[in-house]
Amino acid sequence: MTQTELLADVLKGNLDFLKMTIGDFSDGDMVARPCPGANHAAWQLGHLISSEMGSLGLLSGRAPELPAGFKEKFTKDTAKIDDPQFFPKKNELVDAFSKVRNATVEWVKTLKPADLERQSPEKIRGWAPTLGHWVAMAPVHVAMHVGQFQVIRRKLGKPILF
Repeated sequence: MTQTELLADVLKGNLDFLKMTIGDFSDGDMVARPCPGANHAAWQLGHLISSEMGSLGLLSGRAPELPAGFKEKFTKDTAKIDDPQFFPKKNELVDAFSKVRNATVEWVKTLKPADLERQSPEKIRGWAPTLGHWVAMAPVHVAMHVGQFQVIRRKLGKPILF
């Protein structure tokens, strides 16, 4: 197994981990906050989608398109909104993230190990100096948010998964 094959596999498993974590969330559960001031799962998942989409476009030059107005629903200002009608439904968010993550996985599969050493675009170089850094950080970003989803699960009284 090459480095890029391993990274692609980790990215795919990370998507499955996220899906399992919110699999039993309703649309209403998606806007439950674990505590005042914390972001709910709907906003966090939209943020993950927008973030990965933007980075993938910068890095690969090809990323799936989001529906019109999608990115605008996931700004710092919209993080304060609790209305489940404002955000896309859970299944739409999961489908959008799956589409973006699968595009990321397919792009990573095209990389050669030497590509991981290439410098990232200036816009993201401060936290991901090379393509390899970004590829390694993508599942970490998701895992950080999945940890927050676990706290929401506890608040909602959902079964402990791990």
